[in-house]
Amino acid sequence: QVQLEESGGGLVQAGGSLRLSCAASGSIFNLNVMGWYRQAPGKQRQLVASITTSGSTNYADSVKGRFTISRDNAKTTVYLEMNSLKSEDTAVYYCNALSIRFQNVYEYWGQGTQVTVSS
Repeated sequence: QVQLEESGGGLVQAGGSLRLSCAASGSIFNLNVMGWYRQAPGKQRQLVASITTSGSTNYADSVKGRFTISRDNAKTTVYLEMNSLKSEDTAVYYCNALSIRFQNVYEYWGQGTQVTVSS
């Protein structure tokens, strides 16, 4: 099993910045993709950003140019640098990891961390 632990959420004013971290532990084999999703009240969970082991990134259009995702050299911790935050970025942010082994895909989720942007 893989455990994902998020940190770094909180309350920030519009225009401010936050940095989220997600550390993976447990039976880590190869976390092919790590990423961040968010879910606002009454809305579906949606992808914010993801990064592969080779460093390829993918961002939601709404955060391009404001958020940056990165991974550490050990590939077990993922970060989300969030700048120019807007009230619409308010949500619970979830860390996600995908591991592909023997043609099976294993998906893991963190517990979530609240990000609140006040206007």
